[in-house]
Amino acid sequence: MAVGKGGLPEFNAISGVRLGVAKSGIKYPDRKDLVVFELAEGATTAGVFTKNAFCAAPVVLSKEHLKATPPRYLLINTGNANAGTGAQGMEDATHCCQALATLTGVPQTAVLPFSTGVIGEKLPVESIVEGLPCALSALNETDWAGAAEGIMTTDTRPKGATRCIDIAGKDIFISGISKGAGMIMPNMATMLGFVATDANIEQALLQDLLIECTDSSFNRITIDGDTSTNDSCILVATGRSDAPELKKGTEELELFKAELKALFVELAQAIVRDGEGATKFVSVIVDGANSQQEALGVAYTVAHSPLVKTALFASDPNWGRILAAVGRAGVDDLNLDAITIHLDEVCIVSEGGRDAEYTEERGQEVMNREEISILINLGRGQVSETIWTTDLSHEYVTINAEYRT
Repeated sequence: MAVGKGGLPEFNAISGVRLGVAKSGIKYPDRKDLVVFELAEGATTAGVFTKNAFCAAPVVLSKEHLKATPPRYLLINTGNANAGTGAQGMEDATHCCQALATLTGVPQTAVLPFSTGVIGEKLPVESIVEGLPCALSALNETDWAGAAEGIMTTDTRPKGATRCIDIAGKDIFISGISKGAGMIMPNMATMLGFVATDANIEQALLQDLLIECTDSSFNRITIDGDTSTNDSCILVATGRSDAPELKKGTEELELFKAELKALFVELAQAIVRDGEGATKFVSVIVDGANSQQEALGVAYTVAHSPLVKTALFASDPNWGRILAAVGRAGVDDLNLDAITIHLDEVCIVSEGGRDAEYTEERGQEVMNREEISILINLGRGQVSETIWTTDLSHEYVTINAEYRT
């Protein structure tokens, strides 16, 4: 179950990036579950990772390796998170990195590992190691679609986006994939995201761009309020484009950043559209706040309310649940008479209560839609923030109740 049509684009190949996909039987016998990215020598790489204290072994190792050596390979497995596995998990992640390093002739620290799947189970190292030659033999510049499939867990469809930008008369390409459908309230990025460009960008600036882009995209989505142990997002710049180097303070960088942000938002929204059991795609927009923290606090309180989310699933215009969530969001000295709340174009709350022109029929018309905006104006400042979420369905409960069976 997912909202909207979905589907993958015709990806732009990124010179200096090759992808290989294999079926190694980690959890299912005939499913793509192992992906290798090969990065050209000289590429710059930036990363952001989960802030969950129980972060997975591959997250710990990727952060260490990223500081030690310019990455040459990304190694991703699905079906097993290698999280909550203690010292054994670190040993297993290291073993997999060493196996790929040996096959490719690079230092072990030039391999960044990523895992997603069930928490608390031992990583099937033998299956991964045995699958590496197949993934390496499949390396090519074009199989972004196969890689998008190879990183899925409970996702019902692969997720990807691509861009071509004219900078100074030269093309710069960007392509990216993401995965995630549940345990989504990232505190940095998404469960897994990989984006590459052939632009020439030095590492420190690339890291700044990644943080800014994830803050306005993957850090603005929530399915269920849970932050994964494995969240990781990687941005690679190979420098293979003929366009000039992108530098701070230039129009060229601003043009590139706008397109990069748009791609990140597309990938983030694809996760929400494919949220576990989702039947609605919901934008929660808070205007008129005094601060970003205040705006996001109200938005997330509404988006995380089980009563609001179940009303959305039932297409029930129970506007009182939204009003109550705004009221308990912890905003000091709220002027209730100044607050307005809309469902799309329909005003449901004004002057401290139900809007005088609101009718159940108009509310029902909006709630029957597959895509809905909840617009909340606090009437106390100039700050605006938007997050994206889903409803809460019977199917979400079923998926997560039966996840390990």
